[in-house]
Amino acid sequence: MSNQPLNFLCISTYFKGEDFLKSCKAEGNNVFLLTKKKHEYEAWPWEVIDDVYYIEEWNQENVTKGIAYKFRSIKFDRFVALDDFDVEKVALLREHFRMPGMGRTTAHYFRDKLAMRVKAKEEGVNVPEFTDLFYDEHINTYANRVNPPWLIKPRMEASATGIKKIHSKDELWQVVHELGDERDNYLVEKFAPGDVYHVDGLNVNGKVAFSRVSKYLDTPFEVAHGGGIFRSATCEIGSKIEKELQKMNAEVMKAFGMQFGASHTEFIQSKATGELFFLETSSRVGGANLAEMVHYASGVNLWEEWARIETANLKNKAYKLPKINNRYAGIVVSLSRYEYPDTSSFTDEEIVWRMNKAWHIGLIVVSDSSERIMELLDGYAQRIATDFHASLPAPDKSE
Repeated sequence: MSNQPLNFLCISTYFKGEDFLKSCKAEGNNVFLLTKKKHEYEAWPWEVIDDVYYIEEWNQENVTKGIAYKFRSIKFDRFVALDDFDVEKVALLREHFRMPGMGRTTAHYFRDKLAMRVKAKEEGVNVPEFTDLFYDEHINTYANRVNPPWLIKPRMEASATGIKKIHSKDELWQVVHELGDERDNYLVEKFAPGDVYHVDGLNVNGKVAFSRVSKYLDTPFEVAHGGGIFRSATCEIGSKIEKELQKMNAEVMKAFGMQFGASHTEFIQSKATGELFFLETSSRVGGANLAEMVHYASGVNLWEEWARIETANLKNKAYKLPKINNRYAGIVVSLSRYEYPDTSSFTDEEIVWRMNKAWHIGLIVVSDSSERIMELLDGYAQRIATDFHASLPAPDKSE
């Protein structure tokens, strides 16, 4: 490949991925951004963006025609989806323009919760018992065979959005009937109380090059539906659970055909049996500022390294990880009853990051001791609950 700069079209219908854009430019690439008009005045790193294209709402045909027009004068070398909701849209663009990277079939495994479970089960990865909502008799058979409670989940939403807990067969059918013609866009699966973990990783040449295991101290479902405080912390390094989850994550990445890029994968450990189950994955950097937590613990900025991996792949060069640190980090985030809460009363030397977002409060702490991280997060959660916390009902669907 020539030494000409590569042209990256970075697509995000949400405001995120600033570090990816910066790293992409630092690698010598031209950086183009496609985003929604309403995000025009967000704090994008304009100094690294060569041009920006705005849309009001996503219309696949219109976006394709718009890119085709720009393609007449700009040879785009890579399309990158920075947000979970853009993964399949961008996969379609890649296929239309014959662009290298993840196509629609593979992208489906990283967006569609039903496709994830079917593929994982086929490949021998442990998943909670589930069924689609296509065929009435399958639903009845499932409800008679698998004891409640169950979760009804939208196939294409992110995080805990749109999930409902179901306690009986009658309630299940009530919800199915309420879904009407949308029922094919949902699935139902066994709800088993347990600890939820997330594995944030980088993938190169079809293999996991880096992964860090962390544990949600309150599950995303509990936080979204119970109005709780979001917390996560690095898992004990070298522990049995860490090794098992790293192995399962590698199995999922291989089964789903992940070749290169970032991933965020979630697992649950049953409280009743200790058994590990795969929950879901995504081909992007984890949200909720988990990337910052991983960065402070390991020294690996997932956004930056993702951009470096994409560039190395295009240039057919070897990718090399930065030096990895084995420290512990934890994050606590909550809605706040104050627009810009004053966190000056939090003075511990372990604090390395403070959230600067309206109506939110958040902190990240780092230590060589996992026990110290837990001590701080427990204390902060109590203080935030008393002095700052606010809550809103969980949304039925994304924006």
